[in-house]
Amino acid sequence: MREKPKLLLHTCCGPCSTSVVERLAAEYHIALFFYNPNITDPEEYAKRITGEIQYLQCYNRSVNAEDRIELLEGSYDPDSFRSAVVGLEDEPEGGMRCMTCYKLRLARTAETAKEKGFDAFSTTLSVSPHKNHSWICQIGNELASGQDPVFLGDDFKTKGGYQRSIELAKEIGLYRQNYCGCEFSKNEQLKRRTTK
Repeated sequence: MREKPKLLLHTCCGPCSTSVVERLAAEYHIALFFYNPNITDPEEYAKRITGEIQYLQCYNRSVNAEDRIELLEGSYDPDSFRSAVVGLEDEPEGGMRCMTCYKLRLARTAETAKEKGFDAFSTTLSVSPHKNHSWICQIGNELASGQDPVFLGDDFKTKGGYQRSIELAKEIGLYRQNYCGCEFSKNEQLKRRTTK
């Protein structure tokens, strides 16, 4: 039996991890990388990392010891996100501010994957219908640039991936946020609610 390649999977929250891990676990030995400086509210950050841990504890109880998933937490530094998006504050959700955010998180994921000897890296971001899969692939492939670790650019929302993530999150009782994490998307979400 061949050794499964090691995949460092960037994750933004427990719900997004659920269906992606379910899809990839048979093919890869996965470690999750929680690196999200875009979550500018520390209380929101705490809710999401807690949800991630809750999901992993549930998952790891259901598998053999060799299939358990480790969680690596990157540094929490919202100032790095704010610095990266200077001048993009008024961009609409899904615009260039988001692309810059993808770059920030994927670059750190690729760097960590290389440092720790992973064969591949990817992200759960593409499970969301609100994230631009083409941009995610473009950035990931540029970061990999034909070298190890390679970028796994699957669109995890396909084949019912997003719907499955909702189902699994409900089953486990995970916290599900209603905005991406940054103060700009939160403000946009609040505006939408007040104009309804």
